Amino acid sequence: MSRVIADISMSLDGYVTGPGADPEHGLGIGGEGIHAWVLEEPRSAVDDEVLARAFAETGAVVLGRRLFDVVDGPDGWNDDIGYGYDQDQTVAPPCFVVTHEVPGSVRLASRFRFATGGVEDAVRQASEAAGQKNVVVMGGANVVDQCIAAGLVDELRIHLSPVLVGSGTRLFAVAGAAALVQREVVVSPRATHVTYDVVGR
Repeated sequence: MSRVIADISMSLDGYVTGPGADPEHGLGIGGEGIHAWVLEEPRSAVDDEVLARAFAETGAVVLGRRLFDVVDGPDGWNDDIGYGYDQDQTVAPPCFVVTHEVPGSVRLASRFRFATGGVEDAVRQASEAAGQKNVVVMGGANVVDQCIAAGLVDELRIHLSPVLVGSGTRLFAVAGAAALVQREVVVSPRATHVTYDVVGR
């Protein structure tokens, strides 16, 4: 059965980007370390399996407009790199962007659809597209927080990276209270992958 999964990488001090994140510097200063488990080669077998399994189980993706502006920008995704990083982009799931206004031009138009009715609208559209596979809310932090606050998230996956960035974009700034049950912990040299069931608000 399809589940809504918030899935995001985070530094040990609670940030999903370093300081100065913008469309030109998507991960901010030092933010690459947060995503080292995906970006650095050679990738460990554990991290490879976590990434490949999540990609295979995903039927649709939800992301915010700020993250969209980064991934659709000139230094963002391309034919080989996209959701799931270096997984097969010819079978990548559709991405639903939470936005107040549909952009005038989209570089990777075939990959993105736009939801102007907030996170509830985006998750609804993504759920319809996902079929029996999961809907993944990949970020940014504010969209993940909004989905948790709205009670839309069934599962939370945190990829906790052993790095302190000091400042940047903090996760859980507006999510509010939620009851979680820890379901799985998988450890690699570059991350601790923790899965929680969201059981209440």
